[in-house]
Amino acid sequence: MSADTVKTPWYSSYNGVREHLEYPDYSVYSLLEESAKKHEKLTSYDYFGNSVTYKQFISQIEEAAKAFLASGVKAGDVVSVCMPNTPEALISFYAISKIGAVANMIHPLSGENEIKYYLNLTGSEILVCIDLAVSKVCHIMADTKLKRLIQVCVADSMPIALSVGYHVTKGRKVVVEKCGIACKWSDFIKNGRRYEKETFHEGGPDDTAVILYSGGTSGFPKGIELTNRNFNALAIQSFEACHTLHEGDRILAIMPVFHGFGLGICIHTVQYFGGNSIILPQFDASSFDKLLTKNKPNVIAGVPSLFEAMMKNKRMEGVDLSFLHCVISGGDSLSQSLKEKVDAFLKDHGADVQVREGYGLTECVTGSCMIPAHKYKPGSIGIPYPDMYYKIINPETLEELPYGEDGEIVLSGPTVMKGYLNEEEETAQALRVHSDGLTWLHTGDLGCMDEEGFLYFKQRIKKMIISSGYNVYPQYVENVIDQIPEVLLSCVIGIDHPLKVQVAKAFIVLKDGYEATPELRKRIREHCEKNLARYSWPYEYEFRRELPKTLVGKVAFQELINEEKEKALAREADNA
Repeated sequence: MSADTVKTPWYSSYNGVREHLEYPDYSVYSLLEESAKKHEKLTSYDYFGNSVTYKQFISQIEEAAKAFLASGVKAGDVVSVCMPNTPEALISFYAISKIGAVANMIHPLSGENEIKYYLNLTGSEILVCIDLAVSKVCHIMADTKLKRLIQVCVADSMPIALSVGYHVTKGRKVVVEKCGIACKWSDFIKNGRRYEKETFHEGGPDDTAVILYSGGTSGFPKGIELTNRNFNALAIQSFEACHTLHEGDRILAIMPVFHGFGLGICIHTVQYFGGNSIILPQFDASSFDKLLTKNKPNVIAGVPSLFEAMMKNKRMEGVDLSFLHCVISGGDSLSQSLKEKVDAFLKDHGADVQVREGYGLTECVTGSCMIPAHKYKPGSIGIPYPDMYYKIINPETLEELPYGEDGEIVLSGPTVMKGYLNEEEETAQALRVHSDGLTWLHTGDLGCMDEEGFLYFKQRIKKMIISSGYNVYPQYVENVIDQIPEVLLSCVIGIDHPLKVQVAKAFIVLKDGYEATPELRKRIREHCEKNLARYSWPYEYEFRRELPKTLVGKVAFQELINEEKEKALAREADNA
């Protein structure tokens, strides 16, 4: 059996999108190089006004490739990159690919023990590191195999005036410990100029190109091995599925390079079709209006919290957004109500576009399903990309369920990971061969599919609340609460209850200018009681000025759960 046996009702909604695509058998770098030959005079990326053409970018990568090889890196070695979005991060990523090594992408805000874990898991001996994280590395260096640390400052590639300004303001506060194995990026590049041998290594499609990390809701995150084919297929599929992208388009690359969404979409996909990645090391919500009016990006790709920031920024009033022709939300679920609010905001600001939600996970790089450009169904996360197959199964029997019935979302296709690094059991649980002969990625997400192939994400299976034997779906409750005009967003979790085992508790953030009055609380409660089954009514409502977020901007619901558990333990101690 094969993919021919998989039901694909979504093809009828493709509307010009090809069902099947061709994927090259070469490396991530080679895909960029091929694009650069076609677009050498176009801008590849922009960093605070410093624009670099594709031809210049290829030269920068060659310099870094020589420097890595001169430092002793060989094909197959793992090079760690602990960087925000800077030119050096992009250059390192593609240079590592060019020489046939593996890029291990680390969040620079990770704790010392996390960084040590990532270095030891991969056996990295060389690290490209932002200066803000160097001190943390120095503290754990002796417990790793690290031999070389290449230190980068966010100002290194800024225009001179901005660089000077950074060093006399924010830069003065950066304290960097001296480290015997450290050198500056400029010296690293200079040392590579003596290397005279060939730098290009012909990587194969199944070679590991990148290691990214899962969310790590319990214990340390898992290292996800992603291949050249995974990343290249994502770029080709995303361009085809989006259907509104053109060479020369400017993309606001806010999502970080250590995240599949940032690296796979905002960088690699953009570089594939000849776009311009406008890169920023840090996103400042308070200056979002200036960012948009100055750069006039054609595409914005971000998590829901990015669009919340856009709507909350008071200086956005009257800003013309007519330059936008594609707005994509991913990385976290976008409630139907929030989508409607974002769409209305875009329309009010002159943008003839609606936000399109995507769905995916790092185990398949990032999005592999998205709302099509011409058709939207309320509550849907869209339809699969070309060559990606989705089905809904009973997680116990692996049996495919009928349309409209809730089950586990599983997917198959060329972007599905190689596996979890050094985690055979975890890999075997996530990647399973079904009776159709295909390997399916088990997402752990609950959802359903309609007869036209549109998918509906309900939530993480583990997040489901069971109250008095009934299944309560937090995201559904959140969607109902978010319908209230004064509500910006909400998060619903399960809290312990002596009789019902668990009940729902709602955390609510209001739009600017609204107060959490008893009258509003009552109206929200009445709205829930009118629109929800009794067993799923929130037991408590708590207003917050903001909700905790993960490092990539998702609502950190686990933090709220932990807070509630700590409160419960404190109450028990007081009553003892």
